[in-house]
Amino acid sequence: MREALLETRLPLPNRRSGKVRDLYDVKLGDGTEALLIVATDRISAFDVVMANGLPGKGIILTQLSRFWFEKFGEVIRNHLLSMDVQDVPDLDDEARSSLDRRIMLCRKATVLPVECIARGYLTGSGWKDYQATGAVCGQELPRGLRNGDRLEKPIFTPSTKAASGHDQNITFAEGEAIIGPGHMRYLRERTLDLYVRARDYAGGRGILLADTKFEFGLLPGESEPIFVDEIFTPDSSRFWPADDWLPGREQPSFDKQIVRNYLETLTAAGQWDKTPPGPELPANIVERTLGRYLEAYERLTGRTLDVGRF
Repeated sequence: MREALLETRLPLPNRRSGKVRDLYDVKLGDGTEALLIVATDRISAFDVVMANGLPGKGIILTQLSRFWFEKFGEVIRNHLLSMDVQDVPDLDDEARSSLDRRIMLCRKATVLPVECIARGYLTGSGWKDYQATGAVCGQELPRGLRNGDRLEKPIFTPSTKAASGHDQNITFAEGEAIIGPGHMRYLRERTLDLYVRARDYAGGRGILLADTKFEFGLLPGESEPIFVDEIFTPDSSRFWPADDWLPGREQPSFDKQIVRNYLETLTAAGQWDKTPPGPELPANIVERTLGRYLEAYERLTGRTLDVGRF
């Protein structure tokens, strides 16, 4: 198995890191000020980054985002300028080789501080909210729903973007107070429209799109938000195999569920308390999880992707 790319240290300005991505400021050959987003192979669970990663995971995330950006390019504007590593300035051949297929050069946008979540199935934090209140983000739902049930209509459930730790679910009105009524209405409309389009497409590929989250931003001097960050990847969406769907339980999914399940066994045994630093994942957990990411990519795109696993 190839070595995971856990960190980048490029000779570019203003490096910053999230749980998975490293970001840099760059100036393109035509003078455009751009943002370089590098998808590493880091993997996080319970808001903690693990000691090792999934070799090639960043390639899968980037190439799946490429697929969706191309598919929905005429539906909504996005921040993408290029995914060609040769367009990144001031790098040597070794650095470009390490970044191949895992970068996005993007327009610089001011990210709106509201996470946009569409839910078509009741699961995750929405299920916990429903159990406690009968509602999700203040939206009343029918009684008697089970974990994993399909909702009659998808719902828009925004959350605040937390600098660290868990994001907090908010009501639509609370979102309006943060970014304004006009922007909130636009985000709700775009989020639900994109979700339905992707849900219907994925359904034809034998995959249920349970929920997803988006980010939007504003370009300088513009008032209409554009789409930023990743789109419909296993890190931002819950994908379930349609033939295994059974409401009333946790559903098998094409994401890091295998990692979360393993970590829960460590917690139950008193070996990890879900605080940093994250433990090292065994090779079999890494391989099985990476296999789920690859299966999601291949089923959704109809393409194969070599990430050098063997």
